[in-house]
Amino acid sequence: MILVTGATGKVGRALVDLLLADGQKVRGITRNRATAALPGGVDVVVGDPSQPKTLASSLRGVESLFLNPGTLGDAAAELLSLAVEQGVQRVVLLSAVTVEYGGGYCQFAERFKAVEDSVIASGIPWTFLRSADFDANALVWVPQIRSTCVVRGAYGDAATSPIHERDLAAVGAGALLSSAHAGHSYALTGPQSLNQRDKVRLIGEVIGKELSFEEISPEQVRETMKAQGVPPDVPDRMLGYLAECLRNPGPSTANVELLLSRPALTFAEWATDHAAAFRN
Repeated sequence: MILVTGATGKVGRALVDLLLADGQKVRGITRNRATAALPGGVDVVVGDPSQPKTLASSLRGVESLFLNPGTLGDAAAELLSLAVEQGVQRVVLLSAVTVEYGGGYCQFAERFKAVEDSVIASGIPWTFLRSADFDANALVWVPQIRSTCVVRGAYGDAATSPIHERDLAAVGAGALLSSAHAGHSYALTGPQSLNQRDKVRLIGEVIGKELSFEEISPEQVRETMKAQGVPPDVPDRMLGYLAECLRNPGPSTANVELLLSRPALTFAEWATDHAAAFRN
């Protein structure tokens, strides 16, 4: 049995789908069964990873555990202690490339590093997926693209190598299923260094619209994102990283291709997968 925290998120849901397609037994954690919309075949468990005692029974019979730190709060050590008690044999942690390469506000990289340290201290064999920014971060532009065809954002020339959630899920699935990845930390990025303007242009090409990028202040972006209901720490994390990548472009690695024996998916492929979200 494989237990997936954050099962309804972008990476978690892609991971669930891949594991099911491979014939694996999957248990998915959700805070709300009514809105989870997880596929048939998933053992859906209602619980809150930030309150590990709600998951104690869910860890029984689990061989591999996928941890999304965004769901944990400060409860990583407690959850991992329960995992040890239940005999979990493998932990795969979704971490951040900033732990290895720096960039952005230090407190965010430090949070990921603290969770990594908790995983190591647990004694359970581990694998860290140190991810670049997600292609899916571009979904925050959906309302603007639908209504005006103009994306108003900050740091338009900041360049990163964003990664498709399906690539993260595919690497994660391999690590959950094989002990060969134990003790490895993988810096995972997409195949192309793109700035914000490049991303907007590529989305436009996919949906057949001429889109443009208009530079505004980080403060305006922050307020727009908060008005969309984005959690308060997300704008700070994104904007802080983009500010750094304006000066020093984010890293690019070939690890996805090496691990999956195929090219990493491009941002244009991601935009094609999510084209419906950007169309009226």
